[in-house]
Amino acid sequence: MIVFNLTCGNDHGFEGWFVSADDFARQQQSSLLSCPVCGNNQVSKAPHAPRVNSGSTEAPARGRSDKGDAQQYANVRAELMQMIEHVIATTEDVGRAFPEEARRIHYKEVPERKIRGNASREEVQELREEGIEVVALPVPRHLLGKTH
Repeated sequence: MIVFNLTCGNDHGFEGWFVSADDFARQQQSSLLSCPVCGNNQVSKAPHAPRVNSGSTEAPARGRSDKGDAQQYANVRAELMQMIEHVIATTEDVGRAFPEEARRIHYKEVPERKIRGNASREEVQELREEGIEVVALPVPRHLLGKTH
């Protein structure tokens, strides 16, 4: 696995894990990459310093304090909540009918629209095998009943 620091067209920074640099290039060229914050598909590698194994048993200095780590995670949580609220505000909740409705949209049986809902792991796997893109979001309980 290789980890790249990535950035989107809206300057949101995030990490991406890839099998190889070629895998990143293939996904980028196929527009399979998108920003987890805003959904922007203009994703590129951001400058980063690679870690070099020097043979030392000591962990390298991280350059941040625990307080800095806590702030970083607080920022990630706030951005994730903002993204989830955006998804809720801009999609239609189809509940347990999600797998069926996703197929109907994919096969152009109904007009395309943005939906969200519930599906089991098996249903998600079946959708992906059919070429239907599905993303799971960790929606907090207090937002589960919220409508758009």
